[in-house]
Amino acid sequence: MPMSPQTRRNILGTIAVLAGCAVVYVGDWLVGVDLELWWGLSTFTPVWMVAMFVVPLISGLVCAMIFGLGGKWLCYFPPLIVRTVNYFAYVYELKVPPPGAELLFFPYWIMFVILVVEAAAFGGVFGEIIVKKTYGRLPREMVYRKAGDQSAGSGGQGG
Repeated sequence: MPMSPQTRRNILGTIAVLAGCAVVYVGDWLVGVDLELWWGLSTFTPVWMVAMFVVPLISGLVCAMIFGLGGKWLCYFPPLIVRTVNYFAYVYELKVPPPGAELLFFPYWIMFVILVVEAAAFGGVFGEIIVKKTYGRLPREMVYRKAGDQSAGSGGQGG
């Protein structure tokens, strides 16, 4: 039995979100930074900035390129999922902070999550630009009616 287009799109969306989560998880592991931990002012290093902005941007780009048009809406979820799982792993002591580090205060963590998700949104928009090969409106001939075309109606106004 053939798969419906909606089911195919749902599966593709799931794959895109899981791939985005994998990018964030592996990116955090490669960079070696946990955004949920606070080390004082020494937290804000160039490596931390890479984990904060570049890794989610790449995640959003991957998510949007896998899903295609509409991927800019899905790209919000991977960093949100990974950051939430990581934060609550520390809260419920599944992970233990290293000596000298402490878990971020929840409102500050929310602020960082918002920044990470916005970075992923930029990646999602860039991914759609790459997929679509342009950004903005459709070509003029697809949007506007031709002068002699009356099939779409005149909207109740005389010609």
